[in-house]
Amino acid sequence: MDKSKLEQGWDARDGAAKRVVTVLVVGCGQRGQNYAAFALDFPSRMKVVGVAELLAHRRKRMQELYKLEDNKSVKHWEEFLTGEKLADAVIVCTQDQDHKAPAVAFAKLGYHILLEKPMAVTEEDCKEITRACEDSGVMLAVCHVMRYFPPVVKIKEIIDSGAIGDVMTINHTENVGFWHFAHSFVRGNWRNEASSTFSLMAKCCHDMDLIYFWVGEKPATAIQSFGSLQHFKEANQPAGASDRCLSCPVEKSCPYSAQKIYLNPAAKHWPMSVVCDIEDDPANYKQALVAELETGPYGRCVYKCDNDVCDMQMVNIQFQGGAVANLTMTAFTKELCERFTRITGSKGEIKWEGAADGPIVVYDFLTREEKEIKPDLIAPPARTCGHGGADFFLVNAFTKAVANDDPSMISSGPAASLASHMMVFNAEASRLAQNVVKS
Repeated sequence: MDKSKLEQGWDARDGAAKRVVTVLVVGCGQRGQNYAAFALDFPSRMKVVGVAELLAHRRKRMQELYKLEDNKSVKHWEEFLTGEKLADAVIVCTQDQDHKAPAVAFAKLGYHILLEKPMAVTEEDCKEITRACEDSGVMLAVCHVMRYFPPVVKIKEIIDSGAIGDVMTINHTENVGFWHFAHSFVRGNWRNEASSTFSLMAKCCHDMDLIYFWVGEKPATAIQSFGSLQHFKEANQPAGASDRCLSCPVEKSCPYSAQKIYLNPAAKHWPMSVVCDIEDDPANYKQALVAELETGPYGRCVYKCDNDVCDMQMVNIQFQGGAVANLTMTAFTKELCERFTRITGSKGEIKWEGAADGPIVVYDFLTREEKEIKPDLIAPPARTCGHGGADFFLVNAFTKAVANDDPSMISSGPAASLASHMMVFNAEASRLAQNVVKS
């Protein structure tokens, strides 16, 4: 098969693939579809040979896209456990609480694992996944995509170069975005700890891992956290508001209105595609979307949902060697998933305001000069393109690691992923107990 110009261009930059890596995709929602699409653009690097998905219309879409036989497009992933090994690796993108079972089962059969974050929602499940992969000698790449985000990579290079000396402090803010938080953590899949996990894990395991990455993966020795569900609760519902946005008489004065978030315009892309994931003619999409908002969870008043996760939280961390860090997660921002970061060192400091193209501002204490540095990694225009190209670089690194039998090509192995997840668990334990957790 002739390679596309896209694939030829990437080969010229990254080198041709050593071999094709075959994968199964378990869970074909937004993230599973995104990672799988790498195979459509780079067939010399990855091939999808089977999918498991509970929803029939998603299963059908994936079967058609990847030209799969009926017995390779199944409802339950357990069907792939019997018989011969079907692939090199498994991409696990089920809901958070359903990560452990497939990850452990496939690892024990010798499959390498690309696992959507978080690893799992309990400490023991995270440890069991790590043990299963280490005992089976397979690679585990948790989708800490931010480690592959070009400005994050450049910041790490600057730190490692010694340009700012020893890292002293890190101040890092995750600006979730006011309407994004309402979508995902008040109305959406991550709104309730019993059905998902706490919001620091769901949203900020990325950010805790970034801090751990930038500080050189030094162990955390003490963690303290504060936070709560402060705003999105019944006590704050405006007078006269109804329980559903489409019939609410005060909707126009509410920034979190479902009408504003999903119907302006009613296009079939995220977040609307999460609300109404259909394969109808686009001309009928708005009608179907409105019908879903009239009865489904995404049309509910944000003050009358069954959410219970924190909408703001702060974490203080001390690391071995004395460096300290602070993480702030807040729902209440204009910025959407943009990180604000300041890293101070013994010889200088770094500032970055979250943009994919920078700039990263570095100040040198000796020369008293400030310079702006741009990330130099540029992702190709591929379908796997989320998080400013980080999704592409993640899947590319994973397939290269498997093809070359070289786990060092993965930025965060099992031990590092487990360590940063334990930081998140300890932060939540501190918040609940209102104490400092030492390790």
